[in-house]
Order: sequence, then C-alpha cells, then structure tokens
Amino acid sequence: MQGAPNLEIDWLPMENQQGSWYNCFVEELTQRQKDIIVGTILGDGYLEVQGKTARLQLKQSEKKKEYVFWLYQELQNLCKSEPKQRKDNQQWYVSTRYRQDLFRLRQKFYRNGAKIIPREINQMLRSPLSVAVWFMDDGTLDWRLKNHYAFLLTTNCFTNEDNQRLVEILKKNFGVDAAVHLAFSRRRRYPRIYIGAKGRDRFYKIVQPFILSCFRYKLPPHAIILNPSETQSVLAG
Repeated sequence: MQGAPNLEIDWLPMENQQGSWYNCFVEELTQRQKDIIVGTILGDGYLEVQGKTARLQLKQSEKKKEYVFWLYQELQNLCKSEPKQRKDNQQWYVSTRYRQDLFRLRQKFYRNGAKIIPREINQMLRSPLSVAVWFMDDGTLDWRLKNHYAFLLTTNCFTNEDNQRLVEILKKNFGVDAAVHLAFSRRRRYPRIYIGAKGRDRFYKIVQPFILSCFRYKLPPHAIILNPSETQSVLAG
C-alpha cells in the first residue's frame, strides 16, 4: 500500500473540495489522510472528545498489528507517539493528537454519543481507499465452495435509514450493488450491508489493491472469483 493504484473504475470526481465537509480539516492533512480517516470512522475508529477537540483512536488485536502500524505510518504527523501494546489483552493501539478539525468531524459523525451517517456522506465517501479501510475494519467474507461468495459490512451501529444511505452511496459513487439485510441476534434484528452476486466482483476490484496481508483472509481465492469471460466483462467496467 505504497500509494493509490490506477484503477479503471468509474466513480464520480471530487466536487467542491474547499467547501462543505472539507472545511473540517486544516491544510496539513493530505487527501489520502482524509480518505483513511473517513474509512476508519465508518469502521472501528473512535473519536474521543476533550473540550472542543477530539482525537482518533484505533486499536486491533496482535494478529492485526500490521494494520495499526500502517495506520500510524499514514497518519504519523498527526500522532503523538508510536503504537503501543496493552499488557492485559495484547491489543495494539494508536491515537492522534487532540485536534479541532477532528472535533468538527465528530460533530458530523456522532449524535448523543452514537455514530451516525452525516448528510455529507456523498461527498465524504468517494475514494476506494476509504471503502477499503472500512472493509478491513468491519468487512467479512461469506465464501463457500462451488463459486459462492459475498461480502458483508458490519454496520449494526447505524440505523436502518443510515444503512440504506450507505447502500445508495456504494451504488452512486462506486457502481456497487448492495442491500441492507437484517441479522437476528439476541432477540433483536440488526442491519448489515450485504454485497452479493450483483456487486461482489466490482467491490472486490475496488478494495483488493489496498488490502493488507493480515486481512487477505477477507478476500476469496482469486481463482474462483470469475471465469475468463466474466473477468473481461467486469474489467471493462
């Protein structure tokens, strides 16, 4: 993940980068850093508040240590120190400094302490890198023999309405067909995003170039994904 690959995928270009949600950030953040931050907030990242500032906290298990250090490398100028490991559960964690721009971002992504999907999500979620980071955090693979596979995004922290908004953005900005499924757990139904036969190949093409080795298990073996005729069709867009 040295840089964004040149993907031949048709998604909408950035619009009005100096307005709307881009005003949350100070100039020292690169576009790549903004894309990563959006992906982490949709996933496992947490924005902790201190006064009128906030910091981004990220943590993963020992097996995902590579991911924490990659995030640190990408956001190093925003972080106070290198990743550390907890002694009790062996988790690796890293935090940025407290910043006013992250506080403004928290105001958009949180309401009454709970994560929400902001109105500006159409402008925020436009980069394949954001989707890949989100998937590394909260994605799972449903793979079986005989060429069956699908992707799932664990989005139960968001409302049904917010989930539907995310599904619409995946289609509008990336051309990925997805649907909101309700999973039953502990006598309750929780929403999650399901990417099945209609959207899986395009979704794979978008996220695969960015996936770190510690998350490769979330991708199906490439050999079973497409036959040659299907590959040619998908790559043609």
